[in-house]
Amino acid sequence: MSTEVKNRGARKQRKGVVVTKSGTKTVKVAVSYRERHPVYGKIVSRTKNYQVHDESDDAKVGDNVTIMETRPLSATKRWRIVK
Repeated sequence: MSTEVKNRGARKQRKGVVVTKSGTKTVKVAVSYRERHPVYGKIVSRTKNYQVHDESDDAKVGDNVTIMETRPLSATKRWRIVK
């Protein structure tokens, strides 16, 4: 962990794939995860999309990225790209 993260406390991190470039400094990242179905018990794959802030504006569609929680940056953006 970097010192920046230690000073601010633990924040959630996710790994995903850039799906869409949504204008200047914004990308949509799809994060896939697996969970057990509450009734049937089968393992199912789910995907959640996040609006993510890309300060350097260099992420392209198909890139694997790591995102981290941050303060609200707009009406829908609460995540930023770490690497």
